[in-house]
Amino acid sequence: MERYELIAPCHFGMEAVLKREIYDLGYDIEQVEDGKVTFVGDAEAICRANVFLRSTERVLLKVAKFKAVTFDELFEKTKAIEWENYLPKDAKFWVAKATSIKSKLFSPSDIQSIIKKAIVERLKSVYKISWFEESGEAYPIRVSFMKDEITIALDTSGDSLHKRGYRKLAGKAPITETLASAIIMLSPWNKDRILVDPFCGSGTIPIEAAMIGANIAPGLNREFSADKWTNLIPKQLWYDTVEEAQDLIDRKVEMTIQGYDIDPEMVKVARANAKLAGVEKHIHFQARPLAELSHNKKYGFIITNPPYGERLEDKKDMPKLYKQIGERYRNLDSWSAFIITGYEDAQKHIGRKADKNRKIYNGMMKTYLYQYMGPRPPKRTQGTEE
Repeated sequence: MERYELIAPCHFGMEAVLKREIYDLGYDIEQVEDGKVTFVGDAEAICRANVFLRSTERVLLKVAKFKAVTFDELFEKTKAIEWENYLPKDAKFWVAKATSIKSKLFSPSDIQSIIKKAIVERLKSVYKISWFEESGEAYPIRVSFMKDEITIALDTSGDSLHKRGYRKLAGKAPITETLASAIIMLSPWNKDRILVDPFCGSGTIPIEAAMIGANIAPGLNREFSADKWTNLIPKQLWYDTVEEAQDLIDRKVEMTIQGYDIDPEMVKVARANAKLAGVEKHIHFQARPLAELSHNKKYGFIITNPPYGERLEDKKDMPKLYKQIGERYRNLDSWSAFIITGYEDAQKHIGRKADKNRKIYNGMMKTYLYQYMGPRPPKRTQGTEE
């Protein structure tokens, strides 16, 4: 089976999590750069990466990489690519996105139209036709220029992989499913430890944790653009991957995951989302203010995305809120806390410097993941409980 270079983009700061995921799937890493990991795999790897990877935004099949400093050069080098190996005669294809950083060619719309034109010219000469009806399956193309070097890739995912299919409604400032998963996987949390999100909103962090704990593949209940590319990926590989994912679900797992929000309407939304994700039995959602955050068990985790005070009128409330987060956390003996926020004075008002502080770009917003590490629980001895 043919081998491909596959590019998996992720949130800046979460490359190590994605790298580990790819290794765990059994694929070789070729390169790790800011915001993306490149690995090598066959057609089956495209299926498995889309279905199983939790922290990537999409899976791109790299077609070419070359230097271009003029539009003529871009046209000729794109035209020289053997596009007939990727695009059938009836393919519907377009450049879905073009980005350019520190490059002489910087207009996304011009880059998009020239690449499309070059591909058409190539395929006209190969397929001996003068007009493309584009009546077949969709083959979106994504291109990125970095310091005059362009990477051209087919987007095998289609909709971003953060769209798991369960979040029909969201709150005001939702965390993406991919980032929530990456934070959980970065932490030492596992299904045997308690997890509480006191600002759960639409439920993303508790739902992603429950899916990780029950080993439910994030892409199990959605479609991908490449699942119709029968010229590149036999349909059976998709069926086999879904069957593998179904077999791996732990249907007997027991977990203690809790999501609280002060807004009862958001709690209803979170419950509905959890039901769609198939994890409602693993999560207890409740309308509850931060002031009532407490727990009688030890060695739990707070993993949460509290308000940042993005709007000017909300900024004044942040010191009090983060002071309360600190007070509640201090009362949770032996717990760990992973708090992602764009509020720069968070540590000051929490009242304790984080053990680790990781800078993460959530879209264009710079955020910080403050990691407060509690002690490890004692190892269980046979016949006793923690």
